Amino acid sequence: MKDLRSALLAASVWAIALIAVLLPGAPVLLVAGAVLAAAVWLFGPGRRRRGSGLVVLSLLCGAAVALSVASALPARDRAAELGGRAVEVTAEVSSSASVGSDGRLWLDARTVRLGPPGHGDQLAVPVRIGIDPQEGVDLGAELTVTGQAKATDAGERAALVVFATAGKVSRPASGVFGVAAQTRAEFITRAIRLPEPGAGLLPGLAVGDTRAVSEELNAAMLASGLSHLTAVSGANCAIVVAAVFWIVALCGGGRRTRVLVSLAALGAFVVLVTPEPSVVRAAVMAALAMLSVLLGRPSAGMAMLSVAITGILLTDPWLATSPGFALSAAATAALLLLARPLSTGLARWMPEQVALALAVPLAAQLVCGPIVALFSEQQSIVGVVANLIAEPAAPIATVIGLLACLTAAVPPLADLLAATAWLPSSWIATTATVTSDLPGAVLPVVAGAPTAAVIAGISAAIAVVLARVGPPRVRTLAGLVLAVALALGGARVLLGGPLATLTAPEDWSIAACDVGQGDALLVRSEGRVALIDTGPDPDALSGCLRQLGIAHIDLLVLTHFDQDHVGGLEAVRGRTDAVLHGPPSDAKDERLLRDAASAGARLVPSSAGGHGDLGAAQWQVLWPPPDSAAFASGNDASVVVEFAGGGVPRSLFLGDLSAVPQRILAASGRARGAYAVVKVAHHGSRDQDPGLYAQLQPRIALISVGEGNDYGHPRDETLAFLSALNAHILRTDQDGRILLGMRDGGIAVWTEHDAEPAPSDAAPGQLSLGRPIADAAYGAGDGVRHAG
Repeated sequence: MKDLRSALLAASVWAIALIAVLLPGAPVLLVAGAVLAAAVWLFGPGRRRRGSGLVVLSLLCGAAVALSVASALPARDRAAELGGRAVEVTAEVSSSASVGSDGRLWLDARTVRLGPPGHGDQLAVPVRIGIDPQEGVDLGAELTVTGQAKATDAGERAALVVFATAGKVSRPASGVFGVAAQTRAEFITRAIRLPEPGAGLLPGLAVGDTRAVSEELNAAMLASGLSHLTAVSGANCAIVVAAVFWIVALCGGGRRTRVLVSLAALGAFVVLVTPEPSVVRAAVMAALAMLSVLLGRPSAGMAMLSVAITGILLTDPWLATSPGFALSAAATAALLLLARPLSTGLARWMPEQVALALAVPLAAQLVCGPIVALFSEQQSIVGVVANLIAEPAAPIATVIGLLACLTAAVPPLADLLAATAWLPSSWIATTATVTSDLPGAVLPVVAGAPTAAVIAGISAAIAVVLARVGPPRVRTLAGLVLAVALALGGARVLLGGPLATLTAPEDWSIAACDVGQGDALLVRSEGRVALIDTGPDPDALSGCLRQLGIAHIDLLVLTHFDQDHVGGLEAVRGRTDAVLHGPPSDAKDERLLRDAASAGARLVPSSAGGHGDLGAAQWQVLWPPPDSAAFASGNDASVVVEFAGGGVPRSLFLGDLSAVPQRILAASGRARGAYAVVKVAHHGSRDQDPGLYAQLQPRIALISVGEGNDYGHPRDETLAFLSALNAHILRTDQDGRILLGMRDGGIAVWTEHDAEPAPSDAAPGQLSLGRPIADAAYGAGDGVRHAG
């Protein structure tokens, strides 16, 4: 472990790079401080102490990184001054392009000219550009775009984000980049002609192009811990190096020849898949890992890893804030340091080869888990098992897919190879889909440092127990940590799975799911269920439906097509009879409806006057007006629907309607009389008409809103006029999941978090509150008080 001291080099340089890019005023001070500290260490008292050379090298490399940041800041500051303004950009593409949720192609580029339209100056800074999909947006191509610029926060690699309104490829990729782009395009065309599953994933496995990977499969890959296979990672690079090394060895090549040919093949692979920073660092990490294994010296591999991290950060200090860079370095370190002790420990219970196969993904999972917890709101529980099942197929798909690329000049052979590579690709896609659908496959967490610390503690405990390292007291403590974690995790799985319905009362009729900043509300009568919007996240909606025992949706109401209202649609795909929807605004909305129809749902365009039954309850649509030119689509064309009867309190759901259409709705006379429940429009935003709510006289005002959202919802003004109407306000950000039900002529309320009970002298028909959901599962005898 002696050479592990070299990790000091990477750790110190990384820390200095983080401070320098996150605190723009710090680089100059860091340069001076690091140089001064190195001088003191060299020439001050006690200068001959052990390890002086490594300490001085770390300080000087840190000073170099800080100096690199300081030299780049003036140009970045000039670019940041254009934030919030229209700009014209000429830039060279420096990454592959991917389709964002807004339908744009998003890519990294380095500017050649930047400034107001028609007045651009020469300026070289990294930018992130979103442009309408078009041909020729390849690495090395030059783009000229105009659009709106947005300045980025300190620490972000791009100095500006440009939302292009117009743009074109002013110069296509040429040279080796042009050849690589053409080869890649031909293979992608050949791959996507194959059937799913596997067709969209194959280009990602072979050449790192993920544009054909569906949102559903991408989500499944993330949930199953297989996302590192959907794009080029260190594993892909290692596969290429190992395959070429083996082939050259079969041909009788010596060690030197094998190394040189393998490195040349790795370089060609990097060009083919586009040498953006993430690919370059994956190639460096893979090459180092392979070299350390070949040398049989993991500690030497750690020293080389530290040198590689330092070199990469010297070239681009902003990578210090990149999660991808951190995960790449951590996974390589796990392979070098942790895989072998874990394998040795596991070999006590299983064959050595099986232990080694299990130790590799387990080591990566343990080390990368805390890093993922810093920025991700989910942790994959099935990642190790999924990787064991899927990873043997990855090298087959990668190697055969690359051969299909290289044989493009012989179409029959290329088609045969692509079809062969499709088989392992389909295996991986199926593994991701099946494992991600398992109960408890994903553990929802709150992203941030506290969660990362908890995950790190559990990961360390697992490593200590399995590898049997450390003194007995440490191993005992680690065992206790695991026992507590397993007990808590098992209880959560049971309450979220087989016992989920025990956490809800049987007689609820309206539910507001806690799906974050979005709407997902349920109405139930005589076993029939309506869902009003799906929220932004399929997983959050699936969890709510599972806990309430809802397996089928009879009526899905899509009030409008914003992401926070339709983003969770995948959770009920194939489980819905009818979709009642407002007017679509663009081709993307129409595609969403066609997809729902292809999964078996009947589409029902909606406008005021529509009506129907849900069990013994009746529903009717109050808004939008038929064929309205003034409110053609979007928030103000939200479907406003009323439910009443059949055990459902009279309720009105206002979608995201703003003040103007609210006033028109109030004047129309369609919403007459008092309502027991009103779902407040647009998450309680300021844009409300108090006159409409005064007319509705709600006893309960439901606000579906995300905790700590960036919009300030619900606004104080809205809460004030609702309180003035004596409405009882229930919010998903504070109360969690909210359930309402009719009992003894009153309305019972169950909230996931603690609620203040209603006064004991509540008059007939007044609001009654139960205990939190987990305590209210057994009804009135367990403390739920009723009105009247």
